[in-house]
Amino acid sequence: MDSKAVSWLNGFVGVAIFAGSLPATRVAVLGLDPFFLTGARAVVAALLAASWLLIGRVARPQKSDLPSLALVGFGVVLGFPLLTALALQHITSAHSIVFLGLLPLCTALFGVILAGERHKPVFWVFSVLGSALVVSYAAREGLDVAWQGDLYMLAAVVVCGMGYAEGGRLSRRLGGWQVICWALVLSLPFMLVMMIWFWPASFSGVASSAWVGFAYVSVFSMFLGFVFWYRGLAQGGIAAVGQLQLLQPFMGLGLAAALLGETVNASMIWVTVGAALCVAGARRFAS
Repeated sequence: MDSKAVSWLNGFVGVAIFAGSLPATRVAVLGLDPFFLTGARAVVAALLAASWLLIGRVARPQKSDLPSLALVGFGVVLGFPLLTALALQHITSAHSIVFLGLLPLCTALFGVILAGERHKPVFWVFSVLGSALVVSYAAREGLDVAWQGDLYMLAAVVVCGMGYAEGGRLSRRLGGWQVICWALVLSLPFMLVMMIWFWPASFSGVASSAWVGFAYVSVFSMFLGFVFWYRGLAQGGIAAVGQLQLLQPFMGLGLAAALLGETVNASMIWVTVGAALCVAGARRFAS
């Protein structure tokens, strides 16, 4: 298998792992506090990352890399996990997955802000259309009922896009998976305090399904998924392999329906397809 095929395979595996994140988080927050869940999953992933770095004898990042790693940590270690956990207390995972159609677009926007990229005007036309689709969907589905969950998901997409863009920029020099490993390790002290602070008085009422969801987001979503994802980005290019994110909403909707029995209506599918087409158009005309 040639190197290009390997990069796409790594990226696809990463996206497939991420697709299970929201359904698994939905199951986990039914029994665990969102703040405890966010801290605990990061602690587990950070211990795995530290072991990986020690086994590989990876050189420490430079001091100049620390602000960028902190930004990555804020986006994908703290921000996205916590905001999605809070959102899934108000909305179903199927509803939340539609918002992921904005994630590639948000990553591109932060590519402009953080990496100085410039795009053609048609790119921004597709960007606005995709954003309008998602916002109109949220409003029509009942923003007055689940507006908290929708706002949490929009904020989650913003911070995740920032974390992806900064991580992608930094991975060009540090290497793909090393970025998430160092971001996890540097975030460990804060996330450990967070886990202890929100430690539940008792775990007796936590269902086994919640622990399965916790295990998935800790090991797969927070660590292994990023190992494959950043490796794919480093091998095949951020812009090219990054398009695989368009598959994530489709995979996530299928998992929400198959594993959780949640309703996936026609409007969810059409909005997801429309958002994906708009992001694909934006990618087509990106510089």
